Amino acid sequence: MAKATKPGTLKITLVKSMIGAPQDQKATVRALGLKRMHQTVEQPDTPAIRGMVFKVKHLVKVEEQ
Repeated sequence: MAKATKPGTLKITLVKSMIGAPQDQKATVRALGLKRMHQTVEQPDTPAIRGMVFKVKHLVKVEEQ
């Protein structure tokens, strides 16, 4: 049974390794709440979260809810 998500949220999944990434990108991924590969978190759809996702768009997969 899938969890129901609230409207206005983003499902963010870390799909690439952080090894070799610059320190600021590692910090951004951690600030999004991601700790390990293939982990998914839900964050509110705000301009601040969108900016963080844009910075690490090559490392994450984003689904709008």
